[in-house]
Amino acid sequence: MSNRKAELETLRADLKVRLSRFEAHQHREDGALDKDFEEQASQTQNDEVVDSLEVETREELAQIERALERIENGIGDECESCGEPIDPRRLQVLPYTTLCVDCAED
Repeated sequence: MSNRKAELETLRADLKVRLSRFEAHQHREDGALDKDFEEQASQTQNDEVVDSLEVETREELAQIERALERIENGIGDECESCGEPIDPRRLQVLPYTTLCVDCAED
């Protein structure tokens, strides 16, 4: 399980770096919008993509935090819905999952 915990901690660090880049983009730390209208339209469209990516990243980060909390409590390999063990192969593919395959499908 410590290998999974280390992997989750690495993922968490990567996501936090990604979030800081998204926030820098949103605060225009690289500069204000271009004066050219077409370029502004392109930059605004990029903002929408970055916003969507930020939402997805925050959701994934929350899942990782939840999985780490469960590992710390000694229940990281148990399905939080039914209490049965989560297949180790599933945990390899989705290290932040907290549900077994059956419960995830429901």
